[in-house]
Amino acid sequence: MKKELANMKIKLNPDQEIVSTIRKGLKRTGGYCPCRRERTEATKCMCQEFKNPIADPGFEGVCHCMLYYKSL
Repeated sequence: MKKELANMKIKLNPDQEIVSTIRKGLKRTGGYCPCRRERTEATKCMCQEFKNPIADPGFEGVCHCMLYYKSL
């Protein structure tokens, strides 16, 4: 899966304030999405909610917490 992710056009949000806030939250939660209450493998960053749609070559969008953006 990591090799597949490396070939995709996934970038950090260009808004550095959002990136900083989310990274602080990730540090506080031990790498789990700071926007979620659950602490499961599915909510570990990069969360499953984002991994599923990015597998589709036609998908363009952001992850739930807006840290990552996938372009076409």
